Amino acid sequence: MPSDDGQPPVPLKNNRMTELLDVLDETEGKVIIWANYRYSIFDIEKNLQKKFGEDSVVTYFGDTKDKDRQDIVKRFQDPESPVRFFVANQQTGGYGLTLTQAHTVVYYSNNYDLEKRIQSEDRAHRIGQKNNVTYIDIICEKTVDENIVNSLRNKIDLASQSLGETLKEWLIESKSKK
Repeated sequence: MPSDDGQPPVPLKNNRMTELLDVLDETEGKVIIWANYRYSIFDIEKNLQKKFGEDSVVTYFGDTKDKDRQDIVKRFQDPESPVRFFVANQQTGGYGLTLTQAHTVVYYSNNYDLEKRIQSEDRAHRIGQKNNVTYIDIICEKTVDENIVNSLRNKIDLASQSLGETLKEWLIESKSKK
C-alpha cells in the first residue's frame, strides 16, 4: 500500500510481528488485535492468514465498507465461525461494537488517546462476556511505545486523583514491573 505521496512503505526492523505470533500461539479462542496504521493492519492480516488460514482473520478500519461492517462483527461473534482474529484500529472499531467472543485483546500499537484506549478495551467487556479478559501490550523497548504507555498511565493516574476512579489493572501491573 503506497503512502499519501505515492511512495511504497518502508518497513522498520522490529520484532513486533514475531512477538504477536508468539502471543497468539499461546492463546486459545478469539482475539481482538488493535493496530494504529493501515500498513500494520494489512501486514497483520497477511501474516495471520499465512499462519492460521485465509478464513481466520477479519479487518475493520476506515477503508472497511459500511455494508460489510455488520457482517464482519457477526462472523467474529459466531462461535462456529472459522474467524478467530478481529484486527482493527481503535478509531473505527473501538466504539459501539460488541466483541464478547474474545477474551484476549492485544495492542499491537497504541496511541496517546486515553478515551480510545478505554473504549477499545470495553469492546470485549460487555454484557455477554463469560470469561476474564486479558489485555496484552506489545511494547518495543527504547521506542515511542514506552512514552505512549507512560502517558496513558499518567492520564489514568490524573483521572483517578481528580475523579476518584479506580486505576485499571493493566496500568498497576505495568508500573510495578518497573
